[in-house]
Amino acid sequence: MPNYATVILLERSPVNRFRLGLLGLVVSAVALYFMFYQIDLGQFVQALSQARYIYLIPTVALLLAGLVTRAYRWRMLLGSAFPLERAFSIMNVAYLVNGVLPLRIGEIARMYLANRVDPPVPPLKTGATIVIERLLDLLAVVVMVGLALMLGQVPGDLRTAASVATPILIVGFAILVGIASQRNRAIRLAGAVIQNLRIQAVIAQSLLRWFDHFLEGLEGVASPMRFVKALAWTGLSWGFSTAAGYILMFAFFDQASLSATLLYIAAAAFAIAVPAVPGSIGPYELAIVAALGAAGYGEPAAVARAFAFVVHGVNLLVHALTGFAGLMREGLTLTQLSQGVQQLRQPRSTVSETQ
Repeated sequence: MPNYATVILLERSPVNRFRLGLLGLVVSAVALYFMFYQIDLGQFVQALSQARYIYLIPTVALLLAGLVTRAYRWRMLLGSAFPLERAFSIMNVAYLVNGVLPLRIGEIARMYLANRVDPPVPPLKTGATIVIERLLDLLAVVVMVGLALMLGQVPGDLRTAASVATPILIVGFAILVGIASQRNRAIRLAGAVIQNLRIQAVIAQSLLRWFDHFLEGLEGVASPMRFVKALAWTGLSWGFSTAAGYILMFAFFDQASLSATLLYIAAAAFAIAVPAVPGSIGPYELAIVAALGAAGYGEPAAVARAFAFVVHGVNLLVHALTGFAGLMREGLTLTQLSQGVQQLRQPRSTVSETQ
């Protein structure tokens, strides 16, 4: 099925992409500068060399368990459209692409890969489930900040981010639930708007079909039972992430702290939204260091910075390994995947020709 609406929603002009890329490069450079400003590089290397890397084993195992539960959640939101192992591989490919390419291209890759399944999942249905996932994850991060606030001190910037995210969550879920629970009325309203715009009949039918697919993807918040299940899978997923982060602290520190773990994981999650080079290198580490400092783990500075780089490195490694395994499962290379994603743009010329 043509995917013009998906492309219109997600595509950016080359100029905007260049500006965002340049901004991301500057932000990452500034963040890395502050990461290494006035620290002893010898102590930094020593901290890396003396770390107890045996703790990486349970950390990686828990991170993998978290990916499995996230795959369960996505498959459930899609209405069990395909087997769990397929959902796991597709989701991991998307995470891999997000780690190596800018502008969250991995989400478009997930739409493309889900559309290759037999029977295919419409891209806008996949896109709707991704929106739900992002809101659920944001909810989890806000809860983590709240728990950290009860257990200890929370940096002002992180508290501000959580306070901004809270109304976004409330409004976002309210809109999604309202639209999903009034599906027929929403379609009639969309039809009336399209009719008033005097859009060609063939294109109008396609737009309504796309909108219906999007609403289909919102069924995860329309059904109370499925929404509760989505919340449960979200809590379990972030629980595995928290356990992994807690254990990893023992690789660099004599004692671990649940409050510090919640803080630095939440800070890293918010840092991903900051424009940066692919992989969020720089802001990700700086956010972890700031959170550790607020939790009393900021000194020695070289140790805190070494820990931040290892945290990021472990996450990137897990996503890289599972992502490439997913590509093999899908029978694709990164080049072929890129070409497939580009196909989402090709139908636009057809639209222009018919108008």
